[in-house]
Amino acid sequence: MSETGVERPETGGVREVKSAARTVELLELLAARGDRPARLQELADELGVPRSSMYALLQTLISRGWVRTDVTGSLYGIGIHALLTGTSYLDSDPRVRVVRPYLDEASEALGETIHLGRLDGRDVAYLATRESHEYLRTISRVGRRLPAHVGALGKALLAERPDETLPEGPYEALTPHSHTTRDSLLTDLAEVRARGYAIDREEGVLGIVGFGFALRYDSPAQDAVSCSVPVARLTPDHEQQIITVMREIRGKIEATAPGAGGAPSWR
Repeated sequence: MSETGVERPETGGVREVKSAARTVELLELLAARGDRPARLQELADELGVPRSSMYALLQTLISRGWVRTDVTGSLYGIGIHALLTGTSYLDSDPRVRVVRPYLDEASEALGETIHLGRLDGRDVAYLATRESHEYLRTISRVGRRLPAHVGALGKALLAERPDETLPEGPYEALTPHSHTTRDSLLTDLAEVRARGYAIDREEGVLGIVGFGFALRYDSPAQDAVSCSVPVARLTPDHEQQIITVMREIRGKIEATAPGAGGAPSWR
């Protein structure tokens, strides 16, 4: 575990390159801050490195477009090259390309917001979204992360894994409805497995209910699709329509998307 709280992947016995690890941790920290730029001392303290070393690293990354600074040179944020790299990831992923038309199909059939997400550690990263014309967000979710235990996407994917892989908790609460204990989450995941899809009733965002469906072209599943709908529009008939359509969409995606033999086995 790094100082930023991000789990480091195993390096297969190869000694970690400290300068590279520090660079990645800095970029992840700046990305996690979003629209809150950081000062030099904040970054040095957060990562536990000398101020002079942090300054040199920041200047190197600024010169290459990975970090940006304000006109005073005292505030730092993530740079445009992070966007370019993220876009390349989406463009090069064969499964994202395959799934996008089905997100359009689900959005047109239901008139609601449809997401594609991928499990990344304890979070879900949003890879594609089709926003409802009835519920417009001011900020795109693509590229953002949400703790897996609070959303339909994440719970659909956690249910594909053994219970013993879940951390002990307590878990972060984003709303009063979020799971905060391991026991309550385990009970929910058992229900997900029984019904075949996950339901998030205002656990991640107040006023929004989500329905998540794991895509089983991997084992265990890494990706999932979901439909989000405001509580005010969720009648029993509309809920049944969402479940029916999203099941069909999942089946179409799983029948079309590259399986383990049709794409590189990334790790």
